[in-house]
Amino acid sequence: MKQRSIGLCIVLSIVTCGIYGIYWMVVLNDEVNALSGKQGATSGGTVVLLSIITCGIYGLYWMYKMGEGIEVIHEAHGDARGSAPVLYLVLSLFGLGIVSYALMQSELNKYLPA
Repeated sequence: MKQRSIGLCIVLSIVTCGIYGIYWMVVLNDEVNALSGKQGATSGGTVVLLSIITCGIYGLYWMYKMGEGIEVIHEAHGDARGSAPVLYLVLSLFGLGIVSYALMQSELNKYLPA
């Protein structure tokens, strides 16, 4: 686990036509699960597979759950909880999932080693 440059991740997602975005989804999922202490949570690969099978519906559910995971990480570090689950879901519903990824990465970068 390490901090990632949000700008570079966005550029790579665009340049690779979304392939890097899939990888980014996997590592975001695994890092949120690790930092929030979720044992036996859904792996990143399973998230991608279920999102493909359900034509993106599972991806919306995943966005909400990642928001909850981010809130658990905030709470574990003594920070105030916000409305991340709803924000990530609404952004995804409007086709701005990459913005949700960027916000998640920003939050994770606060707690990951440089």
